[in-house]
Amino acid sequence: MDTDATEKPLLERVVLVTGAAEGLGRAVALAAAAAGATLVLSDLPEADLNAVYDRIETGGGALPAILPLNLDTTDEKGCRSAAELVGETFGRLDALVHCAAFAPYLSRIDDYEHAEWERVLRINLTSPFLLTQACLPLLHASRDPVVIFTSDRVARTGLAYWGAYAAAKFGLEGLAQVLAQESGGRHPIRVASLDPGVLRTGLRARLYPGEDPFTLPAPETAAPRYLQLLAGCDQN
Repeated sequence: MDTDATEKPLLERVVLVTGAAEGLGRAVALAAAAAGATLVLSDLPEADLNAVYDRIETGGGALPAILPLNLDTTDEKGCRSAAELVGETFGRLDALVHCAAFAPYLSRIDDYEHAEWERVLRINLTSPFLLTQACLPLLHASRDPVVIFTSDRVARTGLAYWGAYAAAKFGLEGLAQVLAQESGGRHPIRVASLDPGVLRTGLRARLYPGEDPFTLPAPETAAPRYLQLLAGCDQN
């Protein structure tokens, strides 16, 4: 067996990761780079991606590209422009990994602010849809394209106080299932929805400020599961 294929299972794969500046997105991006992938790092502010870029460069990985994208405000035109930039640079996209997530607080539905509801749905559901749709032509240019949506336990069993975040994640589950059903035929795309579990992230710390973060697994512990999906290995 080719040694490079064994040690670098993502060699020459172009992988776009959202939320790549911190937490889960950062862990997945670094792990994918170590596995040989060429990364497209997406997050805002752009300066926050510099440390991830530097880690990949000093680690001997393929030089990544930086794709600033504000999921809070981006629209169809913005996502298409982002996809066009990836296409001009690489000609294709082998994988799109949605790791970006946002929840402002835990609250009863009675008290949930309308503006925050709209914002949470935009970042966690609408923007992933728009970016996925814009990237589909690039994914079809890959020999083995994959889209991974990051799910959550509250996307499968609703929990009190999770409000718009739970609603958005339920929607993301539905989007993943619909896309998977539509992605057969001549140009199939592997579509997955992965719940990484409760992790030590900034989002978790914001929602549970009294919790000791070091009682939770680090985001890096979830990265191997993403790598398995990116490399085409079945999950148990």
